[in-house]
Amino acid sequence: MLDTITAVGDSKLPIVGLNTGRLGFLAYNYKEEIIQMLDNLEQGDYKLQRRSLLQAKTKGHLFGKNNYALNELTVSKKDSSSMMTVNTFIDGECLNSYWSDGLIIATPTGSTAYSLSCGGPIVLPGSKNFVVNPIAPHNLTARPVVIPDDVEITLKVEGREPEFLATLDSRTITISNSTSIIVKKAPFYINLVQFKNQSFLNTLRKKMHWGSDIRN
Repeated sequence: MLDTITAVGDSKLPIVGLNTGRLGFLAYNYKEEIIQMLDNLEQGDYKLQRRSLLQAKTKGHLFGKNNYALNELTVSKKDSSSMMTVNTFIDGECLNSYWSDGLIIATPTGSTAYSLSCGGPIVLPGSKNFVVNPIAPHNLTARPVVIPDDVEITLKVEGREPEFLATLDSRTITISNSTSIIVKKAPFYINLVQFKNQSFLNTLRKKMHWGSDIRN
């Protein structure tokens, strides 16, 4: 799904997900349902759900043309050595200097991905927010923060090592010490196909087994 996003880009072409794994919040449909899924597509019996993306810019255009992500931007250590510092600014005002293994900027869609596994909140897809979530912060009071998606986030990466990693969804590049990354909401949306009786809340309950008693 994430690779498909880079191919579709801002074309507004609808995307339908087929779940061949286990969790898969983006892919509502299972292999056993593929015949019904194709029938629904042929009959136009579906609706489109708009998902927002983030866009990352650096000096020298390090991410190239595919400088957007549906899930998250992550900056992290390149190896297992000393921690890094990610100086984080919101519209030019300092939010925090995160001394940690890295930092995640997640969209609402990405709130159920890497950010969730790092203790971040679940944000509904239609929410106009970003989640700023440190990875293994040294300061235990550094908590995930939910911010509006109409702001500009600036990340300035520092540390003892000369290089770090920056990842947009599944695409990773190496960045040098003191690199600045500007993160904003992308100027376009991705359209995901949603069939009848499908909803994010229903999927959330099923994936998380909320309301279920595993003793039964």
